Amino acid sequence: MYRLAVRGAIALAVAAPLAALSRPSTHTAIPLPAPEVVSLTKPGLQTIVLAGGCFWGIEAVFEHIKGVTDAVSGYAGGSKDQAEYETVSTGTTGHAESVKVTFDPTQVSLEKLLQVFFSVAHDPTQLNRQGPDVGPQYRSAIFFADEDQARVARAYIDQLTKAKTFSRPIVTQVVKLEGFYPAEAYHQNFAARNPTYPYIVYNDRPKVENLKKQFPDLYRGE
Repeated sequence: MYRLAVRGAIALAVAAPLAALSRPSTHTAIPLPAPEVVSLTKPGLQTIVLAGGCFWGIEAVFEHIKGVTDAVSGYAGGSKDQAEYETVSTGTTGHAESVKVTFDPTQVSLEKLLQVFFSVAHDPTQLNRQGPDVGPQYRSAIFFADEDQARVARAYIDQLTKAKTFSRPIVTQVVKLEGFYPAEAYHQNFAARNPTYPYIVYNDRPKVENLKKQFPDLYRGE
């Protein structure tokens, strides 16, 4: 819990000067993946693991999307025996703070989720950091469950790169998911349970607000 307290203290100390840097842009949502990038239609619920900074904000965004049945904060990219907050926070375990998103493809497509991921959930051009959080545990990554997800993710990044959608290179990794380990209970639904926590106010609440503005038909309230 020590690092959790430190994160809150840092947010209080630097929130004002960093607000403009850490808040997502309010520009129009980036384009959807091109028609030839569309994922294959498969029955039943699907999952994908996304990383883009502190998992509190990623989880908060995807919990507000219609068709998402579950969003769980956790760790991916490292081993199970080191998947623990204090250890992962050292930045030496290979893990990334991640969110496992379970969704119904009949209600929301993988392409739409990736559009949200790149539009409002995080900044895909920040290398090994996101806003005030620095270290490889805060890297941008898509941990794919199958080769179809990998194909769609890589093609979409290529599409955005060729279109020069961002002023800086996209650094998002596309990596096969080897294991996902849920985070401690106090991290789950953190933004919803702590709406006035300084870090949430300055870094994560604006992401949800941008989701509502840019994707009103996709947004689901509390």
